[in-house]
Amino acid sequence: MSLDRLSLNQRTTAQWSLREAIDGCLDAGLPAIGVWREPVAEVGLDTAAAWLRDSGLRVSSVCRGGFFTGADPAARREAHDENLRALDETAALGAPVLVLVPGGLPDGDRDLAGARSRAAEAVAALAVEAGARGVRLGIEPMHPIYAADRGVVSTLAQALDLAEAHPVDEVGVVVDTFHLWWEPGIAYQIARAGPRIASYQVSDWITPFPPDALLARGMVGDGHIDFATFTAAVAAAGYRGDVEVEIFNAELWGRAGKEVVETLARRYLDLVEPFLAPL
Repeated sequence: MSLDRLSLNQRTTAQWSLREAIDGCLDAGLPAIGVWREPVAEVGLDTAAAWLRDSGLRVSSVCRGGFFTGADPAARREAHDENLRALDETAALGAPVLVLVPGGLPDGDRDLAGARSRAAEAVAALAVEAGARGVRLGIEPMHPIYAADRGVVSTLAQALDLAEAHPVDEVGVVVDTFHLWWEPGIAYQIARAGPRIASYQVSDWITPFPPDALLARGMVGDGHIDFATFTAAVAAAGYRGDVEVEIFNAELWGRAGKEVVETLARRYLDLVEPFLAPL
């Protein structure tokens, strides 16, 4: 068994700075990291890119772009420009994919179909720009509990409907166990995704559900998700990239980062890695 495809998404150890996260990955023998734009901005893009390049770590993804469902045309133009900046940062960091969280309903808006249509238009406007930078957009479908405020694309089927309108090297999808484990027919949709899978992220669905839905993810193995079956489906679809552990959880953020990484590495080796296809 090997950690060769394990990536630490920075939000799993939000208590760490970018420098601490890089060093923590190296100390634990992890080969990759998924970075967030905010910690990169804190140190500056040039410094972050140099640290990552010198570390030898792969940057598995950059989080995040998106949030382009605003009803006001000026807000949509502003979101497009911000996403262009995110694409430039992703290219500078040497990451293959920019994760897109589409966004929710504008304040006071109840037109879900309209918001989804605007998300499709925004992806179309960004697809060629991504390809020109050698970056792929990764549309992340989110569990329906987030449809109002964060992600109007709720299923992998919906994400694929958006992605398939564009070349596969420009637009893909993010397969996240937390968001998709419940989806009826998910095995079929993962197979349908095939080379469209731009990123595979893992965390668990835990109960009782925390009061803050944003911080509801659990450590792999602490909840209800069948990682063996899910991972085997992703592997059978042809995915050979990194596996990011992305966990939003206040209790984990209160622990020492080293302890969190040691735990997630053990759980990955037990519950995920055996079901990945060999490279």
